[in-house]
Amino acid sequence: MHWSALFLTIFAACSFSWGTARAAVPNAHPDPQEDRQPAIRFVHNPEAAPDIQLQTLDGKPLRLSDANGKVVLLNFWATWCGPCRMEIPELIELQKQYKDGLQIISLLVDVDDVEDAKKFVQEAGINYPVAVATDEVRIKYGGVSALPTLYVLDTQGRIVQKHVGLYDPRLYEMETRALLNLSIPLKVETFEDTGEIFLKNANRATELPGVELANLTSEQKAAALRALNAESCTCGCKLTLAQCRIYDTACHVSKERAGKIVAGVSTKPAGVGATPGSVVPAAGASATSDATPEKSPRK
Repeated sequence: MHWSALFLTIFAACSFSWGTARAAVPNAHPDPQEDRQPAIRFVHNPEAAPDIQLQTLDGKPLRLSDANGKVVLLNFWATWCGPCRMEIPELIELQKQYKDGLQIISLLVDVDDVEDAKKFVQEAGINYPVAVATDEVRIKYGGVSALPTLYVLDTQGRIVQKHVGLYDPRLYEMETRALLNLSIPLKVETFEDTGEIFLKNANRATELPGVELANLTSEQKAAALRALNAESCTCGCKLTLAQCRIYDTACHVSKERAGKIVAGVSTKPAGVGATPGSVVPAAGASATSDATPEKSPRK
């Protein structure tokens, strides 16, 4: 491994993660010099990953808890997904190289024929467990809105990063090495997860996609965010409005409802609090801060 080459080959991927993380950290002050230095970033307040109990394609039990003590790359993918297939050879090599400290777990989604999937896995020479993700598992992990989606878990089984789309697998190697306390030529920094990594943490967000909060006072903004985290979206996703804005920025239902809540809060006199459900009441809306999606992601 030539470390110097890594600075160039994974700089774009690291920069993307850095930009996402900085947006999630309040009062972050950009440093132009610092921004040019590649870094990998982990959630500093990680939550335990939901356990899974499945059977692999070859009939063996698969439990996430069995990998405790190892770094886990939990990869949601599909055989028909081009980017998913492209990263398989590198993931195979990564599993070989770090077999003592890393466990890659592969979860297939949208499987039409299990036998075809078995054949694909065998011909590809995949050396890590592969199982079919149930709807329940997908729900636990926020619905999985795009493929591939890869969750990075530390040795304590906590979600510390998520990658949506095709990344250079050498970024995964750097993250693995960092979590195993091995040397890497990159900085390691942490950030607050406000729902971008684990959707459950949307209640920590101070900004939401497509929701204009800039013109509110601090009290009004806090009231609006409370309402957005308490009311369920009625688009069918079974998420809170805040979660839906993060999960599906194109959802016009959550966007319109959020706009009404913000408008209602902005008319409240200074010092008058707003309680969830009392701000522009929505017919049939229920208050549940722990809502999770109950249907497959929109296509």
